[in-house]
Amino acid sequence: MTPQRSNESDTRADFVVVANRLPVDKETLADGTVRWKRSPGGLVTALEPILRSQTGAWVGWSGVPDAAEHPEVEGLQLYAVSLSAQEIADYYEGFSNATLWPLYHDVIVKPEYNRTWWNSYVAINRRFAEAASEAAAEGALVWIQDYQLQLVPKMLRMLRPDLRIGFFLHIPFPPVELFMQMPWRTEIIEGLLGADLIGFHLPGGAQNFLYLARRLAGQATSKGQVGVRSKFGVVQVGFRTVRVGAFPISIDSGELDTQAKTKEIRKRAVEIREELGSPKKVLLGVDRLDYTKGIDVRLQALSELFEEGRVDPNEVTMLQLATPSRERVDSYIKMRGEIEQLVGNINGTYGRVGHPVIQYLHQPVPREDLIAFFVAADVMLITPLRDGMNLVAKEYVACRSDLGGALVLSEFTGAAAELRQAFQANPYDTEGVKNAIVAALEQDPDEGRRRMRALRRQVLAHDVQRWAESFLGALGADPETMSSGDRRIDLVEEV
Repeated sequence: MTPQRSNESDTRADFVVVANRLPVDKETLADGTVRWKRSPGGLVTALEPILRSQTGAWVGWSGVPDAAEHPEVEGLQLYAVSLSAQEIADYYEGFSNATLWPLYHDVIVKPEYNRTWWNSYVAINRRFAEAASEAAAEGALVWIQDYQLQLVPKMLRMLRPDLRIGFFLHIPFPPVELFMQMPWRTEIIEGLLGADLIGFHLPGGAQNFLYLARRLAGQATSKGQVGVRSKFGVVQVGFRTVRVGAFPISIDSGELDTQAKTKEIRKRAVEIREELGSPKKVLLGVDRLDYTKGIDVRLQALSELFEEGRVDPNEVTMLQLATPSRERVDSYIKMRGEIEQLVGNINGTYGRVGHPVIQYLHQPVPREDLIAFFVAADVMLITPLRDGMNLVAKEYVACRSDLGGALVLSEFTGAAAELRQAFQANPYDTEGVKNAIVAALEQDPDEGRRRMRALRRQVLAHDVQRWAESFLGALGADPETMSSGDRRIDLVEEV
């Protein structure tokens, strides 16, 4: 299937991004006309200057099933990959989000291994590879993104051996014992080995992949296929050297810092506290409504703190923002009901007329309001059971130029490796989460400023532009000049 281009130019790109979604959103105006606007995601923020500074292109799905039109955004060359409603159900909602997502997040929910979904995943990955081949100039750099497209590197390598191919996984890569459940484990590992550089958030994910590359691709030798030799950071695939490294992603921290300082945001933050009843302390949770995020963990911990008298419900209000997610999936429907029931139970027990102790919003929140919520909150609660990075933690820190606030952070987020001055806790240990919340609420102001200063130094120095430049620099470098594909996480120590 030939991809739809955003313009009539025959110019192929020297730099191509391949992702499940194009960096655009469809907007229908009041008069019925349709326009496409750039989406505000961190990835496009980091890569747009690179795409605009050279001949760059982005390959992805528009987000609209069976779309006949192709999106256009000024200055960006877009290649739209068409997906039918059935393909979205099988490749995206099925294999990507009901098989890979739970498997890669430590089987919090049991993965489903459906052969029809797998066949669709293979077919759609091939379609993306063909679109990338069409978009790329001779010798171009191609950067493939995330778990939906793990077969594309090998497929694209077979179509275009002249390309320099990178792949980055935005979610955790699972322990070896879990990954071995996957019926198509060898195909996925070999698919990823089509890249020249494979990036993960943390060194642990890179180590897991290296072991699997040796074990699974090595098994293929007896079948007359490719053999693999591996050492730390490097996999030798035939005559090719594949480098494997850790590149922890970040945010546009400078822009958030600037926005959070504006008079409008500061004024809105004051209004939010007044709307909440001017409590002594405001706790905040901001999550996509997903079973990995541990929303129930923090709610249960807070409920027990109220019951034990360690936190006074008359002085504390929690605001939980839960963005709708995968609302047609049974496990998500069930989870939403359980969380809303828990919120109701807590408010029924500890709230009073006009003052619920938990303010719960299940709706998208405008970006400006979200920044104001960060500025208004005394304690940010981030308690995922498993998370590749968790950029909300970094966003909260970037918004606290006043050096106020405190961060309670799950040990099982990628961000925990960098944000050492947060109040870290094991989300499976309710007592530990409770103690972290109390410590954050009762921290000495001077101690809080010291912690936040160190957190901000880390987040502002290591932004999303630095992440992209680091990966692309490694991808474009001569493998012979690099002793290892591994990149250690730079940490800023306490001051």
